[in-house]
Amino acid sequence: MRKWSWWGAAALTVSVLTLSGLVGRPLAAQPSMVVLVRHGEKATVGGSDPSLSEAGVARAQALAGALTMLTPNAIVVSSLKRTGETAAVVVSKTGVVPTVIPIDGGGAAHVAAVAAAVRAARGIVLVVGHSNTVPAIVTALGGPSLPDLCDASYATLFVLTPGQAGAAAQVVRAQYGAPDGPLPASCTGMVAK
Repeated sequence: MRKWSWWGAAALTVSVLTLSGLVGRPLAAQPSMVVLVRHGEKATVGGSDPSLSEAGVARAQALAGALTMLTPNAIVVSSLKRTGETAAVVVSKTGVVPTVIPIDGGGAAHVAAVAAAVRAARGIVLVVGHSNTVPAIVTALGGPSLPDLCDASYATLFVLTPGQAGAAAQVVRAQYGAPDGPLPASCTGMVAK
């Protein structure tokens, strides 16, 4: 399993800051950066609200490693256990109390509530969502329209820089933690190559 080293986290941070144009940019009355991830791998037991599997716990640790140089001012999770568990290592390192947005089926109301919570935050915001909500939240925050993530895809990380003065948001798609295994053929249009 690939683990993030300090250098790997630093390289991701420098890349993200450079690509998103944040270096030297003053903070506005909105988040300066939004990091969005899907929850880590879930256990095969636990009904409709399972906890993280061992791989999911490792992914949560990798998320904290990927954010080593970026300290969130706000963390937004859904009401399902696996999102809070994915954010738990970051929460323990930062002391930031997550905002929990009820999932209520994962529909448009949930996406709108998450987007509103993000817009109300300042600085860096971490959002931990689901395969069908993370892309919709990116779009709701001014990013491009994206397909749902493949159910077998957990390594994707989006970094969104809100647009200023009517400009479009900038979105960088990256990978963190262990790479996803081979994805089913039905997922080919859902993930970046």
